[in-house]
Parts: sequence; C-alpha cells; structure tokens
Amino acid sequence: MYKILSILLSYPRQEWLKHTEELSDAVNRLATAEQTAALKPFFAYLRAHDEISLQEVYVDTFDRSRSHALHLFEHLHGEDRARGQAMVDLLTEYQSRGLEPENNELPDYLPLFLEFLSSIDTQEAENLLADAVHVIGYIAENLHKSQSVYAPVMDAVVALSPVAPKPLQAAPVRNMDEALEKFGPTTEGLEPLLNQPSVQEVQFFRNKKLS
Repeated sequence: MYKILSILLSYPRQEWLKHTEELSDAVNRLATAEQTAALKPFFAYLRAHDEISLQEVYVDTFDRSRSHALHLFEHLHGEDRARGQAMVDLLTEYQSRGLEPENNELPDYLPLFLEFLSSIDTQEAENLLADAVHVIGYIAENLHKSQSVYAPVMDAVVALSPVAPKPLQAAPVRNMDEALEKFGPTTEGLEPLLNQPSVQEVQFFRNKKLS
C-alpha cells in the first residue's frame, strides 16, 4: 500500500493517471473493506477530471496551504535551521538503502517517504511511519477541515501506522509581509517563505558535516 499511496499523493501526471484502474484494483486487493470504501470517491474523482483540472486542485490543496503541505518537516520545524539537519539525516537514510531522490525533490516530501517505506522491510517501515504519523495525522485532520478530496488518501496512510497519531503543535508561521520587507522577493518573484533548499543543497550540507 505504501507505493500506491505514494502515487496517489503525487502530482497528477498522465504517466500514472492512465493506470488509475490498476491502482484501484490494487487497493481492492490490499486494503481493508473500510479503506477501499473510503477511497472509492477519490478514484471516482480521478476518473471524472482531466489532467489539468487535477493538477490545479493538487496545487491549490498542497502548495498554497501550509497546513496541507506534504513536506513533513515543515510542520515540525517551519523555517528553523533544524529542518535542514533533519533532511540531511533522512537523505542519508535514503541513500544508505540505495534510494536517490529525483526531480530535486526534498527528502521530507511525503510521497517520497512512502516510496522509501515500500522498498524496505515491513517492520522497519512500520517503525519509521510510527515516528512520522503524528505529522501525517495533523495533515489529514486539516484536509478534513477543508473537506478535501485528498482527506481519505491521507487517512489511508495513517491507518498503516502501528500507533495512532497524537495531537501536533505545528511550527509557527512567520509573517509573510515581514519576511518580504526583510528579504524581498526572489529573483523569480516568489515569496521568500516559498524557498526550499534543493536536494543538492541538502547534499552539500551533508558533505560539509562529514568533512
């Protein structure tokens, strides 16, 4: 289920959308009857919309709402530099198992984390998910509050954990106007809080640590 949920929470692209029926069949085989029923509306949603529409909803849901962000450490650390070290540690864990993030994706991106869990021993995967489930549960709760079509998908991730999520005190959000005044927009015109270190930057800091 880890791999399936990783795909369903990924940016909608035709390369996997064309396999919607196969993904639905896999859920029917692997998930509980309750989970299958809960995910049924999501698969109906995928079938009913074209790629562009799905992409627009995805961006509105996960990229324009911090409370729904799929970068796990953002909820724990916000803009604190501790987030960078946490990503270095997670990237090291991935690389020690032969997983290299693609497309400049950050290590704490939930679909990437789920892909990693799908590639390791079941007990190890459950232990790692148990550590992260409190953040994932927080995202799921926020998706439900927004009545998002993605809420049952996040619930399915939570259901794989051997422990129930505990309430999370999310990292504080810095004031955007204050940040713009202090730092100004990026050269691309983006707001400064939207800047994220790339995988290459995380790798650089990891190398600095080891040198």
